[in-house]
Amino acid sequence: MSLACVYTDLDGTLLGKGGALFLDREGRFSMAQARALEACARAGVEVVIMSGRREPQVHEAARLMGQGSYIFEAGCAFALDGETILLTGELQPDEYEGTVYEQIERRGIPKMLFEHFGGRLEYHSPWHHGRVHSHLFRGKVDVDEANALLGEHGDDDLRFLDNGAIGTPMKTVEGQTHAYHLVPRTVSKAGAVAAHARARGFAPEDCIAVGDSVEDLEVAAAVGRFFVVANGPEHDPGVRAALAAWDNATVTEGAMGDGFYEAVVSTLVERR
Repeated sequence: MSLACVYTDLDGTLLGKGGALFLDREGRFSMAQARALEACARAGVEVVIMSGRREPQVHEAARLMGQGSYIFEAGCAFALDGETILLTGELQPDEYEGTVYEQIERRGIPKMLFEHFGGRLEYHSPWHHGRVHSHLFRGKVDVDEANALLGEHGDDDLRFLDNGAIGTPMKTVEGQTHAYHLVPRTVSKAGAVAAHARARGFAPEDCIAVGDSVEDLEVAAAVGRFFVVANGPEHDPGVRAALAAWDNATVTEGAMGDGFYEAVVSTLVERR
């Protein structure tokens, strides 16, 4: 059984400190990520970024790695050799209604969430600008509570998801903050990975994925094996709790790019 594709998160996974490709978690120069990407290239394995970032950022990262596919805005869409495939369900960009982002904003949903959670939730500035299909926040809130609130207000065509622990502090929050996305209910990284694999003709068992968050971990349902880099469960109790639900999930010894290297190389060795 050969390896066909590696799906990887960016921040906290492929990238090291400060979102750098050539730094490890401590900020020391590292070639681990580059060596893993080289190993994939030599073996003919596609690498697909699955990120919460907006499309121009993910496109540039994929271009630098020489990859023709990438997943962006937490699974709202993916690019496939120059074509963009939207996965936002009934919520679609419209000439008169605007982008999905604008439609959600016009309904007053971000304002409702800010008011409900007080100072515990805010836009993840400046990265919330320029988004087309989703809203990006930071803070420390209960995801189930947020989704229950959406349901109570008749906005259950949307969902609020946790995209993992981040390093940006907030004066109004104690401890580790998280990045959160507000997306159409049909959207997930797992769904985007499955859709991309179908488009490429990849069998799930011929794919692996690497990530650091609860949302990333859901991708385990769409691949043969999922690797959680060590910093994920170290920083987020939610990841530690969620691991028990997936018998195909493995925690790497290495963190961030070192964990990515470990996941890729160990899989290639196993499948020789």
